[in-house]
Amino acid sequence: MNELYKEIAAAPHGRVSYADYMELALYDERFGYYMRERTKIGREGDFLTNSSFASVFGEAIASFLLRLVEKGGLPPAVCEWGGGDGRLALAILQAWKRKSPATYKDLSYTIIDRSPFHRRRQQETLQPLSDRVRQYRDMAGWLDACGPFSGIVFCNEFFDAFPVRVIEKRNGVLYECFVAARDGRLVEETVPLDDAAIIEDLQERGFSLAEGQRFEVPLALKQFWAEVGPRFRRAAMVAIDYGWTDEQLRAPARRGGSLRGYVRHRLVPDPLRHPGEMDLTSHVHWDALRLYARKAGWEEVAFVRQDRFLVTVGLLDEWGRSEGAGLFSSSTRRHRVMRSLIADDGISRFFDVLMMQKGIKLPSSELWAAPEFLA
Repeated sequence: MNELYKEIAAAPHGRVSYADYMELALYDERFGYYMRERTKIGREGDFLTNSSFASVFGEAIASFLLRLVEKGGLPPAVCEWGGGDGRLALAILQAWKRKSPATYKDLSYTIIDRSPFHRRRQQETLQPLSDRVRQYRDMAGWLDACGPFSGIVFCNEFFDAFPVRVIEKRNGVLYECFVAARDGRLVEETVPLDDAAIIEDLQERGFSLAEGQRFEVPLALKQFWAEVGPRFRRAAMVAIDYGWTDEQLRAPARRGGSLRGYVRHRLVPDPLRHPGEMDLTSHVHWDALRLYARKAGWEEVAFVRQDRFLVTVGLLDEWGRSEGAGLFSSSTRRHRVMRSLIADDGISRFFDVLMMQKGIKLPSSELWAAPEFLA
């Protein structure tokens, strides 16, 4: 807290945007949350994600990525953006090796992750399959080394950690919210909005705030797609995350915004409460992401809730194979995990899957094991 506070206090007017605050609190090499030497994912960490169900979830993802290679004509090259502790990558690689030894021989699996702690965990987790895996700290280093990429991009809860600007509308006036260092504490201050980039983004999206609405503006996401999006030749992207469409963002229940923290599996509504000690996240603005990607030359293939996606790519085939096993068998345990992934009240109700393509036309009729669930 002290170092982060000093950084903010030294800024002009003793304050920074929420995007700059998130960059410091999450990624600063001295005190950023993701840079810390501690477990963040799973029961011993601060939050659960799909990788907590890695064996089943990873197998379903592997089946679909393999289908993109065998039916979609993409090379067996996968790049995972934000690899976490590596458990999901391990499950994908193990399933791929078992399902298609022929394509596995040519498979390359790259992980991009800014956290040195996570990169070390990935090396430990993936050591048995290290001949297939490469790691990079950032996107620019990867693309500079490899050139325009052809293959598959996969990411699970990657975009929700992008820094965001925060604005709100009061008495008909738009204000930007800042994080200020005052008397040893971090507090929020608001200033009438005068940033042309924010105003232009709202106009491009055709989005007007309601009175009293608080809103995250994903300018970092926009910059990411402008810089990285064009540097792909023939590629498909499968992005899994929690987020809202613009229609959902206009609902009265969403007007408080979504920027918040998580620590020890507790939601912390105040993002200033434990700076550098907790995860910070905001819901992905799906329509903005689609717009930015389209401007970079990408085309949407599908957008579907995660439970329907998993059924569509063939998870029910695994369900059928696990039926009839003993009560305490490994198959029955997998069956329970599958249920938690596709049940109406399971974890998947919080997630959506966006699939896009660039430089190719994927054969939609051949991609899905159970396409009827896409409707």
